[in-house]
Amino acid sequence: MKKALLGILCYCLLATAWAQNTPYSIQMAQSLMHTHQDSIQVKIGKSATWDYEQGLFLKALEHVYQRTGDASYFQYFQKNINSFINEKGEIRTYKLSEYNSDNITTGRLLLSLYQETGEDKYRIAAEQLRLQISKQPRTKEGGFWHKDRYPDQMWLDGLYMLEPFYAEYSQVFQQNNWDDIALQFELMYKNAKDPKTGLLYHAYDHERKQAWASKQTGLSPNFWGRAMGWYAMALVDVLDYFPQQHPKRNMLIRQLNELSAALIKVQDQSTGLWYQLPTLGTQKGNYLEASCANMYVYAFAKGVRKGYLPSSYLAASQKAYASIIEKFITKDPQGYIHLEKTVSVGGLGGTPYRDGSFAYYMSEPLKTDDLKGAGPFIMASLEMEIAKELGIGKGKKVVLDYYFNHEFRKNKQGNIERFHYTWEDRKDSGFQLLGVQIEQLGAKIDSLAQAPTLKNLARAQVYIIVDPDSQKETAKPNYMRSQDADEIEKWVKAGGTLILLANDTTNCEIPKFNTLAKRFGMEFVGPNLNMVQGKNWHQGTLNISANNPVFKGLKKIYIKEISTIKLAGPAKSLEDLNGFSVMAMAQVGKGRVFALGDPWIYNEYTNNRRIPLEYENFPAAKKLMEWALKP
Repeated sequence: MKKALLGILCYCLLATAWAQNTPYSIQMAQSLMHTHQDSIQVKIGKSATWDYEQGLFLKALEHVYQRTGDASYFQYFQKNINSFINEKGEIRTYKLSEYNSDNITTGRLLLSLYQETGEDKYRIAAEQLRLQISKQPRTKEGGFWHKDRYPDQMWLDGLYMLEPFYAEYSQVFQQNNWDDIALQFELMYKNAKDPKTGLLYHAYDHERKQAWASKQTGLSPNFWGRAMGWYAMALVDVLDYFPQQHPKRNMLIRQLNELSAALIKVQDQSTGLWYQLPTLGTQKGNYLEASCANMYVYAFAKGVRKGYLPSSYLAASQKAYASIIEKFITKDPQGYIHLEKTVSVGGLGGTPYRDGSFAYYMSEPLKTDDLKGAGPFIMASLEMEIAKELGIGKGKKVVLDYYFNHEFRKNKQGNIERFHYTWEDRKDSGFQLLGVQIEQLGAKIDSLAQAPTLKNLARAQVYIIVDPDSQKETAKPNYMRSQDADEIEKWVKAGGTLILLANDTTNCEIPKFNTLAKRFGMEFVGPNLNMVQGKNWHQGTLNISANNPVFKGLKKIYIKEISTIKLAGPAKSLEDLNGFSVMAMAQVGKGRVFALGDPWIYNEYTNNRRIPLEYENFPAAKKLMEWALKP
């Protein structure tokens, strides 16, 4: 009996400690993955279907995966998507003929999986959704109908359901759909905006035929909290892909600022939350609702992080988020957290008919862990967690060399594309995850496709050169020259941080690269170490010493086929292996140089989809960037 009680006490203490030290984003993700272990059942008692709520939650898990480098989240959302996609790219339960914008949302995961795995079934399935967009019925002005069964109606919800996928698809497959994407926001905003409050009505009927629609304006009767949340999230997510130089980009940012300002005016002063119907807070029956608060926190905080919104919106987000935790988060006896008070649905028309009245919105039931609230809670939590670290890289830029490493290939569509150690490459060969980490530290990422000079490096705080090409990689490689080394050395001495990542001597242009490395007392040489055979991961182990100034607190990382470093002058070894230095650092003038004989922080070794989680490449990559960005 005593042993049983002791066991229960230990479990409770461990669960409490885990909860106290684990971010809310991970706690909610783990809770929902525990609830939906096999399939994401949105409608109780019915089989799982291709559904926008599923897509919203899985997109939130993708954000957690990119934040943590924990492949279990990737495996979870891939498994769920695979349960709907066969090898021919057909989507189970999806019907194009419905022309339902809700069915587009989950396609964002298809684009992610295609970019990361290259499997054609994801591309083919995404093309089905793109085909739907090309045939989606439109109003006379060119706005997409929300669904085929809702003729001539544009809903705020539909902008989130369709536009982020449309924008990312356009970027991935280099389609110029930007005017059409912008048009949807222009029409929705023009027709739904209230000139007095700046808020957006839930929907409008272009033909004024619906009973819920005003005969004068076509507008629905009320402002609905979650509908405006969908719209705000659509804006910040579409801006991730919308071209920087496109003339309509500023229009999207202006809309985000105007809507955000209007939402702040109806924020409940005592709690920082929002009511189900935000302008009717004092009306009997109205209540503070969870999903809209999470959506606003996400949109505001991301808007600040990306530079679209003034920093004051972060304080508004933090106040709301504190109340979300206090008023909406509960914990069960097993230690899993849950989100309360999300309204289950909110619509217009249909059968039975939904008239958009106050009474209607109050009639819809509340639900625990509704994915429309819990998904945005994960995303809002991530933004709150990221916000704490943005000061590390604020105002700084990390530049990745695209000149000495300059590889191209023909993709499956027959187009020539840049790849291998680039920010854009999401496959194993790219640095996409590292780029996400850098941006979540508050810094900007950029690339340099020209020979480095003091002038074109002037705004960079960190410059990374990875695996310079030999003729094996590219027909006309750009070799390191003395004049290039001169310019880089001047930049380092003036205060820059240089990161040199070579490769084993058979897969990297070493002799000319050493023209630069030798300036700082370093020379990449043989022998190559950690020659890994198959999946004998232990052969690639590099243990981290306790006094390592860059990777303090970590224990081991995985690096295979690593060149060694011969040291002289100011260079000092950070880690030795078999009596050879494999990691070194030098203080040069006001700047610093870090060198390692392998590109070990690219996606293949930070996404943990292959190597065991015991290897800490993902957190090591983040620590390297923290070290490089700090003075």
